[in-house]
Amino acid sequence: MTGTSSTSSTGSPAAAASQSGPPSASPPGSGHAADATRRAPRLRTPRRHTPGRPGRSVLLTVLTGLVLLYTVIPLAWLVISATKTQEGLADSSGLWFGDDFALWDNISQTFTYEDGIFLRWLLNTLLYVVLGAGGATFLAILGGYALAKFDFPGKRAVFAVVIGAVAVPGTALAVPTFLMFSKMGLTDSPWAVIIPSLVSPFGLYLMWVFATEAIPVELLEAARIDGAGEARTFFRVALPLLAPGIVTVLLFTTVATWNNYFLPLIMLKDPDWYPLTLGLSSWNSQAETIGGDVIFNLVITGSLLTIVPLIGAFLLLQKYWQSGLAAGSVKE
Repeated sequence: MTGTSSTSSTGSPAAAASQSGPPSASPPGSGHAADATRRAPRLRTPRRHTPGRPGRSVLLTVLTGLVLLYTVIPLAWLVISATKTQEGLADSSGLWFGDDFALWDNISQTFTYEDGIFLRWLLNTLLYVVLGAGGATFLAILGGYALAKFDFPGKRAVFAVVIGAVAVPGTALAVPTFLMFSKMGLTDSPWAVIIPSLVSPFGLYLMWVFATEAIPVELLEAARIDGAGEARTFFRVALPLLAPGIVTVLLFTTVATWNNYFLPLIMLKDPDWYPLTLGLSSWNSQAETIGGDVIFNLVITGSLLTIVPLIGAFLLLQKYWQSGLAAGSVKE
């Protein structure tokens, strides 16, 4: 009776053996099993990428480095060449400084050459940007908001027209625009550059897409229930939500207007209305004329001064620009 009760209380012999600890001697055949286990190939566990730390790619790194060199080398050449005199441009290497540092002299000569015409070109460019790019941004905001938040007959047709206008390059419309403005007598005037710059199909499409995702319909309905009119709802409720998209469109239209060359080339004859791009081109063309001044150092310095405002605008508005481009890319 005593043996029976002890056996039932402790369970099976295997359980008793497991409770008493590992046996002092291995059972027969256990050595072969251990050897087979050691010989078995180990499966490689896949690497786990921690969030926020993307995997490294050698090819992507090389391509990024090539793009960086492609971008930085011309800028470095421009900065270095702007520190040289006309003689130093021919006597020294393009990617290294010359014996004399003439940056400040070149800047002074750029602003005083031909009675300070460079400053006039700079003011003309600012005028075209403020009225042209600013007006294009404002019209894109109004049109994009209306197309995103209002339903009206012909909305699909407007969408097709906008997409088609984005696909048409601006140079293809330059000659028809010139003929139309010539009939109206607006050529050789600042309006010949400002009015075509007011139309930005890409800016309109970008604001359309951005307003669709950035402005909740419930927020607009709540403002209307509270008694706000459409104008107040737009300026007090919708406009602050569109700030990233507005900055993005403004940067695109500003760069397009600032670098516009072909439209002023066919529209303007008076040098007093030239923008910077056309004015610097005329300075560069003097070397090809008989008796013309060779002022490549002033052309290079003027080009450096031309891109400084754009670089400053991108650095100051970079966070708004990036958030505007990423808007709508992730759907919650």
